Amino acid sequence: MVSKSGNEFLTNRAWFKDVVGGKEQVLCYTSALECLDLFCGYIREIEIDVYAKQKGEYENINYRIVNSFDEIEIVQFDNVLCTSFNQTVNDMLGSLNDIDPQPLLEALNEYYFDHDKNFDGLVIKPENQERFDSIKDWAIEYHYMG
Repeated sequence: MVSKSGNEFLTNRAWFKDVVGGKEQVLCYTSALECLDLFCGYIREIEIDVYAKQKGEYENINYRIVNSFDEIEIVQFDNVLCTSFNQTVNDMLGSLNDIDPQPLLEALNEYYFDHDKNFDGLVIKPENQERFDSIKDWAIEYHYMG
């Protein structure tokens, strides 16, 4: 079964609230960036990324199964759980070869310019530092490309 799509709602947060709100699921990756208002989303978007303790019923939700949420930094919007920005950036850096980098670049660009043109305050895990260093200039230049 497929859940409702983002096109049926005025905002991504309204969509997330309807589909995953109140459930033991934590928005992650691109969906977390959308919930944090750091990525506007894709046109005709239908997929949601979540951490969950078990696979759910929807085919269009990417369930990343975890044993516990204890090691995940979580923020909450109404009844929707979402990974923190630091958590999301580190998660995406750790999977950089397997994800679309556009949402991450856009979010890092927003962060950079919202924080007086620096990445101070962003906590990059040591194992992700090299990947971060390899994309941070792209993130800074993101809006100037193409």
